[in-house]
Order: sequence, then C-alpha cells, then structure tokens
Amino acid sequence: MDKGLLTVSLLLLITVANPLTAKAQQKQKVSLAQALELAAKNNLEIAKAKVQYNRSEEEYKEEKEQRIPDVSFHGSYGRMSDLTEYKSGLKDRQVTAMFPDLADATLTATLPLYNGNRINNSIKKAKESEALAEITIEKKTNDIQIEVIADYLGIYKLMKVQQILIANCREEEDRLKEVKAFKKHGTVTNNEVLRIELQLSNRELQLLSNKRSISIGLHHLKTILNLHEHDSLELDTLNVLKERKVVADYEFYQNAALHKDEMRMAKGNENISMLEQKMVKGNYYPKINFYSSFGYNYPNYLFFPPNPNIYSLGKVGVEAIFSLSGLCKNKTKMAIARQKHEEVLLDTALLSEKVSNQLFAQYTRYQEVLDKIPVNQKAVRQATENYRIVRLKYQNQLALMTDMLDADTALLDAQYDRISTQIDALMHYYELQYAAGLLQSK
Repeated sequence: MDKGLLTVSLLLLITVANPLTAKAQQKQKVSLAQALELAAKNNLEIAKAKVQYNRSEEEYKEEKEQRIPDVSFHGSYGRMSDLTEYKSGLKDRQVTAMFPDLADATLTATLPLYNGNRINNSIKKAKESEALAEITIEKKTNDIQIEVIADYLGIYKLMKVQQILIANCREEEDRLKEVKAFKKHGTVTNNEVLRIELQLSNRELQLLSNKRSISIGLHHLKTILNLHEHDSLELDTLNVLKERKVVADYEFYQNAALHKDEMRMAKGNENISMLEQKMVKGNYYPKINFYSSFGYNYPNYLFFPPNPNIYSLGKVGVEAIFSLSGLCKNKTKMAIARQKHEEVLLDTALLSEKVSNQLFAQYTRYQEVLDKIPVNQKAVRQATENYRIVRLKYQNQLALMTDMLDADTALLDAQYDRISTQIDALMHYYELQYAAGLLQSK
C-alpha cells in the first residue's frame, strides 16, 4: 500500500476513534448579548430553578385535590369458627354453630365541608409558593446574567491589556536594538542595556500571566454558559463600548428597586407566613365532613337469630370532630407562628435597607467612574506627550535611561487606567441595573 494512502487512512481512523478531537475544533464567537441568551438557555442553576417551579405547580394541584371527595372501596372474605361459650369456668361449655363464611364489599365516600378554613389557606399557600418559585427563576437568571457580564467584561479588560502589553513589548524590543546600537558607539553603558533587557523580561512575564488569566476567565465563562469543555470560545467585543448607556435619575432606580425580585420574594414569604398562622388558628375549629357508604355483607348478623342471607346497607350523614385537647396545645403553636411571622417581617425590613444601601452605592460608584473617564483620557494625552519628549531627549543624550523607563511605565499605566475605567463604567452600569432589578429589561 502506498505510504501516503496509509498515512491518510490512519489519520481518518484516529479522528473517528477520538470524537473529542473533532469536538475541539468547534469554535463559538459570542457577543455579550449572545452570552446572556446562552446563559438563560443553558445554565444549570437556571434549569434547576425551572424544575423547582414545575414541582411547585404540581404541589398546587395536589393541594386543590383536597376538595375532591375521598372515595374508597373495602372488600373482605374470611372464615369463622363455631362459638364456644363457657358457663361455669372451663368445665361447662356450650358450642353454637355459626355461619362459617364472612364477606363484605363496601364503597365509602367522605367530603370535607369545613376544616377551620385550613384547606383554602393551604391552597393559597401553595399558590404563593408557586409564584415564589417563578420569581426565583427571575432572580436566578439575574444572578447568572450579572455573573456572565462580570466575566465577559473582565476577560475583555484582560484582552485590552494584552494588546497594550504586546505593543509595549514591541516598543521595548525596538528600544533594545536602539540602545545596543548606542553601546557599539560607546555612548551608553552595558548597565543601560541590562536595564532595558530586564524591562522587556518583566513585560513578557506580565504578558504570559495575562494570557493565562484570559484562559482561566474563558473556561469559567464556558462553565456558566454550560458549553462543552473542548469548545473554543471567542468574544465578539467589537461593539461592547460603542453603545451609549442612558442613566435615569436616582429616584427612578429607587422606585424600581422596591419591586425587584428579592423584594417580591420577601413579600411572598410574608404572605406564606400569614397563611401558615391562619392554618394553625384553624385548629381551634371543628372538622365537619359529609360521609356516605353502601355495601353488601354476608351473613346477616343484624337480625336475631342471624340468617345466611346477603344484605345491602347504605348510610349517609354529617360528622363533626372537635379536639378538646387542641384548645390548650394550639396556644403554643399559635405563639410560634406569630413569632415566625414577626421574624419574616423583620427580614423584609432588613432586606429593604440592604437593597437601598446597595442601590445608593452602585449609583454613586457609577457617577464616580464617569467622572474619571475624561481625567484618564487627559492623563493618556499627557503621558504620551511626556514619553515623546523624554524619548527625544534620550536619543539626543539629554535624558537618563531611568527617565526613559519612568516615562514608559507612566504611559503604560495611563493607557491601562483609561481602558480599565471605560470597562468599569460599563460594569457599574450593569450592576446599577441589577441593584434596581432592571437587568433583564436591558
């Protein structure tokens, strides 16, 4: 067989035998909006919240089924011995023949008419739990989306830093060539060459560390999006910073925060706690049930003497059950239920304060970072001009190498601060929307 054909056959066999190789070739390039859509669709925590909501729907149906009459069927067959009666100790006995066969087939139905309103309250509680589970999906989606945004923008910031470091490394390499040329002419010392080489090595180490941080960030983002580990994920960041974000006044966000998912969940817990208190209170009231039964029995022991005949008998009526001991025991249960309700009310008040503090902090931080943007842009212009002047002086032997390196570092820091502030402003904007409960509307 031709060696080339054999090589191709082996490669095809390896590809078929190892599907992970083909899987590794898949690439996904996603924008921020697409990443949020993937998270809402694929994230396991959101999927779990949806399953819990489906379960709460079934639990609500189960509670409503308490209103349906309980219908049961009872059937039995047995054999009975003769009756032995002892009149004087165990000596004088008399045996009476009995009908040996016993059988019955009975249909019974019970319908609750009144139960201290506990059935209605339990149904309302299940409905509140269902609504709470639905809000939980919204909250979990918001939590995952803000995490996706933080990861996405964090990776984007590292990518911008990577670009700055690459450009700086190239400039350091050019500077190293220039300094080595100066050394040949005896205008600089070997120490200056070593300092440039050290600066370049530091930048290369920063570049390597930053590259690893990008890989870690992308892996974590893939985990949140529930993508295959062997997929290659790329970020489409072309329009990330181009869209202008409009921010309303503080009062708008303050009013919105009162209706965010956490606050609505707190109100739902208050309603559930109140219904639980009413259900405990229902123990003070009697249970009233409607009941009926109809059955066939054999033999007939209702008559005397009994006769070996099948008979049918039906009953219908109303029964009332009232627990006298419950009047005392239920006092403790009521006290516990009231304390739980007060605790839930305090939880809501504490949450309201927490939400208000978070909102104010996010709004203030966003305004602060907006104020930093023009300052950082000005700093970049100043650092660029300073670097140009110092570089020109150094080339003319009018500045020291330390001045050159300081100017280079100052320019690098200014460039990082500018891009970092722009991305932080976008992140604070989304955090403000999250704090106000408006993230999914964006």
